[in-house]
Amino acid sequence: MLKNIHETTNYIQANIHSKPKIAIILGSGLNRLLDEMNVEITIPYNTIPHFPLSTVEGHEGCLVFGTLHGVEIVAMKGRFHYYEGYDMKQITFPIRIMKNLGIETLIISNASGGLNQRYEVGDIVLISDHINLFPEHPLRGKNESTLGVRFPDMSEVYDKELIQKVEHIAHLHAIPLKKGVYVGVSGPTYETPAEYKMYHILGGDCVGMSTVPEAIVARHAAMKCVGFSVITDMWRSCYSQEVTHEEVLLQAAKAEPTLGFIVTELVKQI
Repeated sequence: MLKNIHETTNYIQANIHSKPKIAIILGSGLNRLLDEMNVEITIPYNTIPHFPLSTVEGHEGCLVFGTLHGVEIVAMKGRFHYYEGYDMKQITFPIRIMKNLGIETLIISNASGGLNQRYEVGDIVLISDHINLFPEHPLRGKNESTLGVRFPDMSEVYDKELIQKVEHIAHLHAIPLKKGVYVGVSGPTYETPAEYKMYHILGGDCVGMSTVPEAIVARHAAMKCVGFSVITDMWRSCYSQEVTHEEVLLQAAKAEPTLGFIVTELVKQI
């Protein structure tokens, strides 16, 4: 892994001039989040050594380097999922690269199903914590001490200071913002009514098929992390509702302007 990390990092560094400290992972239907970005270079995943390829509709496959209101950032337009057949080391490989590039803060967004009955479709949820229900752990196997400690503490995966900044931004601009626990599952099937109920009983407020592996590795790498979920469908205890990927993308796209504003304001303050 160390050899691959160095080879990939060297390739990227040879193609960029910036030295960003902030990285953003864009979730389903949220690729227009960075329309205001001044792009330096776009690097397709298929040209990057050892990089996986995104295979899901709504996930473009490229790294974008540039500035957002004068702040240097890198954005992942397209992430990797366990259900695509990748193992956890492959899914989280980009996080290792980001750390090696000098990234200190990771901003993650995703589309998720709502479990909290006070949520509505279209709500933006600030992730306060997560429940990991993936069948494989991203840190399983031999630990490379140069990447992080063997037993990383998980009491504050999502940085409290960044959470406070986001809450202040939302309050200052009168933006409705929910806060809750994200449940990470393998997919690719959407949840049955019984599964929705179980995840809610466990303490989850929303559920999705990403974010948790990346957040764990970011924590392992001593990076600050903040996460957002856009509620694209809702579980209701009183009735069942069919969920489609097309509807998820549609609802996520509707939240883009608001989420984009929050992230832009956060980037300015970091």
